[in-house]
Amino acid sequence: MVKYIIKRLLLAVLILFSVSVIMYVLVRNIDLNALWAQAGAGNTAQGDAEEKFEIVAKAYGYGDNSFWGIIKGYFMWLSKFVRGDMGTSIKYQQPVNDVIFKNMGISFTISLVSLILQMLIAIPLGIKCAVNQYGKLDYAATFLTMIGISFPTFFAASLAIRFFSVELGWFPVQGIESSLPMTATEADYFWDRVWHMILPIAVLVVLSIGSWSRYTRTNTLEVLNADYIRTARAKGLSEKSVIYKHVFRNTLIPLVTVLAGTLPTLFGGAMITETMFSIPGIGKLAYDAMIEGDIPFIMGYNMFLAVLTVIGILLTDIMYAVVDPRVKLA
Repeated sequence: MVKYIIKRLLLAVLILFSVSVIMYVLVRNIDLNALWAQAGAGNTAQGDAEEKFEIVAKAYGYGDNSFWGIIKGYFMWLSKFVRGDMGTSIKYQQPVNDVIFKNMGISFTISLVSLILQMLIAIPLGIKCAVNQYGKLDYAATFLTMIGISFPTFFAASLAIRFFSVELGWFPVQGIESSLPMTATEADYFWDRVWHMILPIAVLVVLSIGSWSRYTRTNTLEVLNADYIRTARAKGLSEKSVIYKHVFRNTLIPLVTVLAGTLPTLFGGAMITETMFSIPGIGKLAYDAMIEGDIPFIMGYNMFLAVLTVIGILLTDIMYAVVDPRVKLA
């Protein structure tokens, strides 16, 4: 198993190296003045534009466009990134890694709670629909989940804000906290934040339940038709034991693959949802930085997501051995 992990780590390093090369080449081919003008930054003072260019030039080696100059600039940037220096954000005037890690907590909380609720609802629902294939529950769940899958995030968030916040007034429209009186306690601030998070979390859960439940249903149906399930029933095992002891465990095997994509989501933020609800998480900060052409932040944020994605894939490969005894890691 140690040998397998070492191989995967070496492959992960190669993947990250390739991603970094592609991103650096893209940055070197960007017309910064045109980018800032399109982003709305072209109306700023000339001195401000020159200051922005100096920040980017210092971080990515602009000025020497020869082959060796580009190579030198790339390894200069890469060495800083490996040491944890992602550069200085143009928009936020802070080190990129500080901006990411200071604002990652809100995004992580929302994404983690959403993921737990999705799993608790979607997996049992998918198994129940598979066991009762073509029943009333299966048809109803299919109809409702397909509606959820079809809704774009911004559209569902707009409907939720319009109905639950504007019309009914049950939840705050935007933000993460209200203006509480000076006498408010820590508990008041805590529950105020929880109340602000309910609606965005609900939107994320509703939009994701459909894909999770349909995926679970499909895998469960495949497992139910396996020979060993018929053998288990022939031995006289109860249907409950067959479903939750044999079927459920093997249904989790392909779901592990889907879980690989959750790590970047947990720490990388839900960009559209956070923007719609004006939640100051890392997703919204990344969106605002992208709109204003903040190259250092965009580069640092995307490399951060690339690292998380590679780590998620590595963890997935290892988890396969846990949920599937047929897999042997060599």
